[in-house]
Amino acid sequence: MLFEGTVDSLIKNLRCHITDKPGYLGKVLTTIGMHGGNIGDVNLVKRGPTSNLREIEIYVRDQDHVQEILKAVGELDGIQIESLSDAVLDVHRGGKIEMRSRVKMDSASDIRRIYTPGVAAVCRTIQENPDLMYEYTYIGNTVAIITNGTAILGLGDIGVRAGMPVMEGKAALFSKLVGINGIPILLDSKDIQTCIDTIVNIAPSFGAIKLEDFRAPECFAIEEGLKEKLEMPIMHDDQHGTATVVLAALFNATRYAGEDLRTLSVGIVGLGAAGNGIARLLKAYGVKQIYGADINEDAKARLAALGGTPLSLVELMRHAQVVVTTTGVPNLIKSDMVRTRQIILALSNPDPEIKPEVALAAGAAFAADGRGVNNALAFPGIFKGALSARASRINNRMKIAAAQAIASLANSDRQELVPALLNPDVHQRVSAAVERAALESGAVRRQSEL
Repeated sequence: MLFEGTVDSLIKNLRCHITDKPGYLGKVLTTIGMHGGNIGDVNLVKRGPTSNLREIEIYVRDQDHVQEILKAVGELDGIQIESLSDAVLDVHRGGKIEMRSRVKMDSASDIRRIYTPGVAAVCRTIQENPDLMYEYTYIGNTVAIITNGTAILGLGDIGVRAGMPVMEGKAALFSKLVGINGIPILLDSKDIQTCIDTIVNIAPSFGAIKLEDFRAPECFAIEEGLKEKLEMPIMHDDQHGTATVVLAALFNATRYAGEDLRTLSVGIVGLGAAGNGIARLLKAYGVKQIYGADINEDAKARLAALGGTPLSLVELMRHAQVVVTTTGVPNLIKSDMVRTRQIILALSNPDPEIKPEVALAAGAAFAADGRGVNNALAFPGIFKGALSARASRINNRMKIAAAQAIASLANSDRQELVPALLNPDVHQRVSAAVERAALESGAVRRQSEL
């Protein structure tokens, strides 16, 4: 997800036996609401002769809030609490993905075809023409999702094993949205060369490489090192998936404000992986003047090397016509920094650098936060399109095509920046646009003669 921060609220599943008479369920829900609990789904688990077991999803602030609600519900007549569990942990129990066979195995004859001795013929065929692995194995529709756990969500370096739930989530999105096999891989090293060498050595098992949650600045060197050694689609999602969705959002934000993005100066506040990727893609799209602010001198030097201009935050807010923030610092931008007619996308979640209503009241022409601006709008279709084209790389033209496809599906009447993640048309439109851009830009693998 884009610019995620740690969220303090909890989601709990409360199971209660509720007397099967009018008013009892309402009494439970009212009590939860009166004590500040936000109610999600309410499901009937089991009917009984005098009471029903129901599961109620509750959003709460913290554990003390949980205990307050439990005490209040427990004091109600005709209600018996059965259990309380963590809804997020529940859905992750046993993991979110699995591998299954696509072929039937009902007889010895089936086994002979898919394994020994029949499989030897397929092995020889691929030996003679390695490109046929795309035809006769799952490699052509499979992406390695790799992390070393150094920049997980907004949590930082929490260890490689703690990154697996995120990698599984990415794999589940690949499967659901575009039918791609995403294989999570945990790489237990912070050494740049070790990371590069390990990924290069396992690369033949995959059609593409998705780097995920590698911290800056190491992520830049790892991605470039892989691109030098491998002829296949490689993308660090925190940079380029994020940049693609932000570009889509900027297409619409500037259009709603009656401006042309290419003619405007853009300031990027926060020059880590996301900010760096945004700057690179904006430059590729044709934005002439890019400013950047960051507390890290190396980050500012990288922007300068791209042709951007490092400034202080105050100077950036004074000069930039468009401001994009990716810092994760709530309320970093004060209302008196906002210029009249400025366009501001404060994208850190859950708390933006400036609330949209504050920016608008201060004179901004358009302002929005990062809700809905999710890089999952981009990466499934980008990888699907790259794999379909058998691309040798993911280039800027492909990312710009993806951004244009995403932007085209936003609802203008509601001034949406980007469409909903589960919009069924988004990922197919992105995939088709990326495949076309790959072919038109010559970003395709050199294939041996069939």
